[in-house]
Amino acid sequence: MHASLIRRQLGGLIPPKIATPKLVSGGSGAGLGPLVEFYSKLPKGESTARVSGIKGRYFTGKNASGKPIVALIVGIFAISYTIDYNMHLKHHKNHAH
Repeated sequence: MHASLIRRQLGGLIPPKIATPKLVSGGSGAGLGPLVEFYSKLPKGESTARVSGIKGRYFTGKNASGKPIVALIVGIFAISYTIDYNMHLKHHKNHAH
C-alpha cells in the first residue's frame, strides 16, 4: 500500500503527528504506544451538545433572551415605514392631496 493511501484512510481516526505510515504499517504494533497513550487521555462518555450561531448565542443557555426578536420586529417596522413615507412623498411631488 502506498503511504498516501494509508494516510488518507486513517486521516480522520489518528492524529497526523502520532501516526506515521511506518508506524501503522509496521505490523509489530510495538510502535503504537504513543497512539494508545494519546487516546487513553481523551475524555470518555457522551459529549455535550453545542449549539452555535444565532440560536446558540441568543436563545439557549444562560444568555437566553428575546431581544433579537424585538430588534428584528423594530428593524422591519423602521424599514417599511421609511419606504412607505418615501412613496407618500413621491405622491405629493406633482400635486397635493
